[in-house]
Amino acid sequence: MATDGWKLKPPWRMWWQGRPRWVGRVTVLWATVYGAFGLVCALNGTPLWHYGVIRGAAALDWVVVAVGALAALVCGAVVRHGLRPALRVLLWVLSALTAIAAFSLLMDVITLLTGEGVDSRVAAVHRSLAAVGALLLAATARADHRPTAGATAPAPSLAPLRVQLTATVGTVAFLPYAAMKLVWASGGTFAGISRREMIAVSKRNGASGIWLTLESWGLDATVLLAALGVFLLWGLVRPWGQVFPRWTLFLHGRRVPRWLPMAPALIGAATLTLYGVLGLGYCTLVAADVVTMRQGDAHSPADALLMSWIGMVAFAGYGVALTIAARSYWLRTRPINQAPVHTE
Repeated sequence: MATDGWKLKPPWRMWWQGRPRWVGRVTVLWATVYGAFGLVCALNGTPLWHYGVIRGAAALDWVVVAVGALAALVCGAVVRHGLRPALRVLLWVLSALTAIAAFSLLMDVITLLTGEGVDSRVAAVHRSLAAVGALLLAATARADHRPTAGATAPAPSLAPLRVQLTATVGTVAFLPYAAMKLVWASGGTFAGISRREMIAVSKRNGASGIWLTLESWGLDATVLLAALGVFLLWGLVRPWGQVFPRWTLFLHGRRVPRWLPMAPALIGAATLTLYGVLGLGYCTLVAADVVTMRQGDAHSPADALLMSWIGMVAFAGYGVALTIAARSYWLRTRPINQAPVHTE
């Protein structure tokens, strides 16, 4: 594959590569803040694990204290002794734990973008700190990897056919969800709920002025966000997602930094995949009469189940597709050094 015009400045590396002790110090600082934050909340009895109507016990805050303390010890050992194999394993385990703790951060971002308040400010801060920690711990685990100087970036490429088909499935999974929302926004009735009732529910749940204004124009904010999500999905799959377009003026023709699409893709994939898959499992249990569906704002449990099926299929389908597309993008855009391009 030709790489003319895509020469990277040698050495091709991120700020943390080749500096395990330096990034280790930064991560020790984060771990200290994270553990102290958890300790203060634990002593005050403030729950950090808060997801919508689900509120975890304040005793679980001590898990945050333990993770912060262990991360500080491990990263301190990296600073003192270097990146040993056992320390690397612990770093990856801690990175996975903090990534789990950051679950639903995307939901907080969405509510803030639409002008709404988060369910719990303390929980939102916890998820933000956990997300930063997941990245820092992963960076520390790979800080001794120093890429070869003189690397080149592969030319923009199309994802394999199976990845494109997966992206198509992820896009189609959102169509029933978008149709349901647009029916309400345009004045129709779905699952027994009319547009007027839906606006009343939004007001009762604290919807922002931006959200309600869009609703009055016949637009739904979640549909607009879904459209942005689909744009991101296809940007990871198609060659145009690797080069800035003409309308970006002075950036036209330049390579898109890999982290720019990967950051929202990883957050979206981690949140929506888990949320959607667990939601589908719950809907399945409800359909099998194993558990009872909460009626919520719906007129009946059956209506609530119908809306839940549509939403969970959208989140799970898109989340899985985004995960696969992000992996493909990462592999296709890896810098190379006179070696054959990795193929899937």
